[in-house]
Amino acid sequence: MRISLTPRAALVALLALPVIVLWPQWWVLLVLAALWALVVLADAVLAAAPTSIRVRRDSPTQVRLGSTVTGRLLLTNTSSRPASLEVRDAWNPTAGLDAQRSALRLPAQERRAIPQSFTPTRRGEHRSRALLIASRGPLGLARRTARADAPGRMLALHPFGSRRHLPSRVQRLREIEGLAAIHQRGQGTEFDSLRDFVDGDDVRSIDWRATARRRSVVVRTWRPERDRHVLIVVDTSRTSAARLGDSTRLDSAFDAALLLTALAGQAGDRVDLMCVDRITHVSVLGSTRTKALNDMVTATAAVDPALVETDWELAARTIADRARRGALVVLITPVEASVVHTGLLPVAARIARDHPLVVASVADPALEDLAAGRGDLEAVYLAAAAEQARGERSGVSQALERVGAHVVDAPPDRAPQALADAYLALKAAGRL
Repeated sequence: MRISLTPRAALVALLALPVIVLWPQWWVLLVLAALWALVVLADAVLAAAPTSIRVRRDSPTQVRLGSTVTGRLLLTNTSSRPASLEVRDAWNPTAGLDAQRSALRLPAQERRAIPQSFTPTRRGEHRSRALLIASRGPLGLARRTARADAPGRMLALHPFGSRRHLPSRVQRLREIEGLAAIHQRGQGTEFDSLRDFVDGDDVRSIDWRATARRRSVVVRTWRPERDRHVLIVVDTSRTSAARLGDSTRLDSAFDAALLLTALAGQAGDRVDLMCVDRITHVSVLGSTRTKALNDMVTATAAVDPALVETDWELAARTIADRARRGALVVLITPVEASVVHTGLLPVAARIARDHPLVVASVADPALEDLAAGRGDLEAVYLAAAAEQARGERSGVSQALERVGAHVVDAPPDRAPQALADAYLALKAAGRL
């Protein structure tokens, strides 16, 4: 506990100036100073002890980024004196607390609530660094301040803006699965039913035994297999820290991963997720189809980019341990020459030998705008640089496709849909 002066104490001290001017003796100054100090000390002693104020938080522990939630601080005065309080709840600025400082009058043996409103502006964990309670004296000249033991923690979850694209992809999935009377055949699919042959059917689908029994041509219909394994690996290295529009590349990567997780859950597939750079620091493994999406939203909320390069050999070993042969592996990482130089290309070749592999990248939309610029000499130079960067990305994509990967490269507003469409294309082709 510490004692401090209020601005009112300084104003009271100024009232002694006329007396000092009229009687400029040292003993007058000494008497006035002693009198002022005595009054301030008495005011501090008469203030209610801040340690007698019991605090309890009634606040949300989770909030979706961009939403507003409310909470409150419940203060109970356990002393026999009324308390004039100043309360400071020191949350980090990105937590979006509407007011960190509050003042209230708290009668003895009563409880009051301080309403709070949070609108976080950054995904991740937010904490209250300190909750300070200052109790002012009856004259308002001094205050006694103490720290209250009421820790605050709130997790701002990913907003999952791509959720709006889920219904259209689920409808396409139902068509692929045959629930909308469209049956397709492909490698690795499961038998569904028999029906009469119609023009356009693949002759390889004819069931000759059933045809002989019925004395009419009968074909087999197929549906994609369910309960397949999808492993999403998100690159959280320094390249994921780049800002693309209003968010970072990592936020866009998580948005794409969440849409794919929701879609795969509708398809009956199991989805795991890993975040890697120099270490594998976040994993969501073994969740059920109904819980996988919520588990991933919670687990990735506090993940931030690390200013290091990705160890792709570590990622390859982890994938080999976690994914059984034939599982779909999705690497969400920038398709850039700098990433390939860190060892992605040989790792992608090894993964593609055992698994269907999709490399998803979130492109910088500014390159499109810069490449179209022709207004002046500077714009032309910027356009040339943008075209060079696009050419490098195209070359990297072609190199990855040559080793067996399917590359998806789209700007942030289209990356989640593009990745979901790539998953549906694998389902339609019978590769998953």
